[in-house]
Amino acid sequence: MVASPRPLQKLFRRQLKPAIAPYLLISAHIRMENLISRMQAVQSPIIPIVGELIRQYPGTISLGQGVVYYGPPPEAIAQIPQFLSDPTNHLYKANEGIPPLLEAIAAKLRTFNRIEINEQNAVVVTAGSNMAFMHALLAITSVGDEVILQTPYYFNHDMAITIAGCRPVFVPTDENYQLRPEAIAQAITERTRAVVTISPNNPTGVVYPKAALQAVNQLCRDRGIYHISDEAYEYFTYNGVPHISPGSFAGSDPHTISLFSLSKAYGFASWRIGYMVIPASLSVAVKKVQDTILICPPVISQYAAVGALQTGIAYCQEHLHAIAEVRRLVLSELQRLDNLCTVAPTEGAFYCFLKVHTDLPALQLIERLIREHRVAVLPGDTFGMTEGCYLRIGYGALQKETATAGIERLVKGLQSILS
Repeated sequence: MVASPRPLQKLFRRQLKPAIAPYLLISAHIRMENLISRMQAVQSPIIPIVGELIRQYPGTISLGQGVVYYGPPPEAIAQIPQFLSDPTNHLYKANEGIPPLLEAIAAKLRTFNRIEINEQNAVVVTAGSNMAFMHALLAITSVGDEVILQTPYYFNHDMAITIAGCRPVFVPTDENYQLRPEAIAQAITERTRAVVTISPNNPTGVVYPKAALQAVNQLCRDRGIYHISDEAYEYFTYNGVPHISPGSFAGSDPHTISLFSLSKAYGFASWRIGYMVIPASLSVAVKKVQDTILICPPVISQYAAVGALQTGIAYCQEHLHAIAEVRRLVLSELQRLDNLCTVAPTEGAFYCFLKVHTDLPALQLIERLIREHRVAVLPGDTFGMTEGCYLRIGYGALQKETATAGIERLVKGLQSILS
């Protein structure tokens, strides 16, 4: 009688397994390394790292946070009972966002950004503008494609590009952190899919002028690639400097992706609501990504966002005066470091980006500032500035008294360490 194949297979495995066990372990190890290699290439978020240092030294004042000191407007909170009154709100809602919020966003885009929503573009609500950026990447790229970032760059953009299996291409800005359209043009290759701009800028605080943004937008149009414009800090400009949205330029709809957030202007960070304006041709692709990752944005947050947008820019402007006062204080105090640091002129967001005249690595300098002087900032390395020592100062999260104490500690600390 011929033996059944199944028992023979079991016997073969029992006899062979001890002999090949070491090779199976090696093979499994190799496979595991391959599984984690994608994330090994992604830089670690710096904020938790600095946060752990802060926890080790109680009383440290953080000048590293990229949030505002205030919370949502009462009109946002007032929308919660309305959300709760409708049982269907506990079910999935429209992929791109609830109609009342889409209408409120369209009205805001029309009046503030000069962007008209029409048959050539579309709005998609997301869980913050970081998610909107990832949606855009997945919709327009394939593995191995290139995306151009300006250095210093926003670290989450660099991380997202790498996670998507693409390659970030870094183009240095000028000595005042302004765009260099000619250098951007030279960096474009056949694998380039998009150029990213952030204005007002994180981490530098600069605002890009209309002419520079037009030059980049036209370049993208001519080369058949996308212009991704991150405008999370759109309301945070000073001294009458206007915010410019590239999506408002004539003929920009087919190649411009505009990203917005409620996190800063409306004190909405944990509510996770942002939105994007995309070319109509990308609607199907973006909604595929949205349905896979999120299905729909959190509906309770969308209701709150409707209330927030109803207050308009006026709510942010109420608090912008206080932030502007802190900004003046920070810039005035930093003048005491003229011989130790270079501070480029800025007119937006709530950041300063210092070039420190030292050979100390930025993170080592920050560790000493926390340990010896109880003040924290972020290292420029995480924003792509690996040559030299750079620090990002954030002042939007602090009341005037705390900001005063923090910047005094920073100035005295740098003077003590570097002298």
